[in-house]
Amino acid sequence: MITVSAFHWVPEFAKGQVRDLRVRWALEEAGLPYRTRLLEQGDQDSPEYRALQPFGQVPIFEEDGRVLFESGAIVVHIGERTPALLPRDADARARAVQWLIAALNSVEPHVMNVVLIELFYVGEEWARLRRDGARAFAQKRIAAVGDALGDKPYLDGEDFTAGDLLMSSVLRIVPDLITRPNLEAYVARCTARPAFRRALASQLADFRPEPAPA
Repeated sequence: MITVSAFHWVPEFAKGQVRDLRVRWALEEAGLPYRTRLLEQGDQDSPEYRALQPFGQVPIFEEDGRVLFESGAIVVHIGERTPALLPRDADARARAVQWLIAALNSVEPHVMNVVLIELFYVGEEWARLRRDGARAFAQKRIAAVGDALGDKPYLDGEDFTAGDLLMSSVLRIVPDLITRPNLEAYVARCTARPAFRRALASQLADFRPEPAPA
C-alpha cells in the first residue's frame, strides 16, 4: 500500500494548499489507493523522519521499501504508471514533464515570494516596499503561462497531464494574481476534475481542529 505523509494540523490559510495535495491528486488520477501518515507538529524534525525527508517537509511517498520526497518527483513517479498523467507518446510525455518543471521552477518561486511578503512578513517595512514589484513579476510569469495556453483546454492541447496538475496547483495558491480569463477558466477546469475534488476532500478530512488556546 502506498503511504503519503501529511500534517495532522496546519493553520487555516494552509488548508487545501499543503503539497501532499498534489501527490494525492496524482494518485487519484492514476486510480492508485493510498493511506496517509499524519504528522503532529514537530514530528517532521525527528531523526527518523529527517532520514527520509532531509528538509523535514511533506510529503514523502512510501511503497514497498521505496521512499521518495519532493512533490514534483513523486508526481513524475506516479505518472510513469498511467497515461492519464504522462502520455505514452515520447514527445507529448517530454512536454508534460517540461510544464511540470516550469510550474515548480519558473512560476512557483515567484508566487511563493508574494505569499511570504503578504502573509508572513506583512508588517515588515522591506516587505511593504517589495510587495508591488514581487506581485508584478509573479504576474508577468503567470501571464506567460496564459500566452502559452491560449484558447487550448490544457497546456499541451486537449489532454490533461501532470504538467497541468502542477501548474494549476501553483496558480491556485494566490488566485488574485491571475488576471486573464483563459487562466481563470483553466484553473477552474483542472480543479473541477473528480480526482482533484477527491484529493482535496481527503486532505481536509485529515486535518484535526485547531488546538484550543492554552
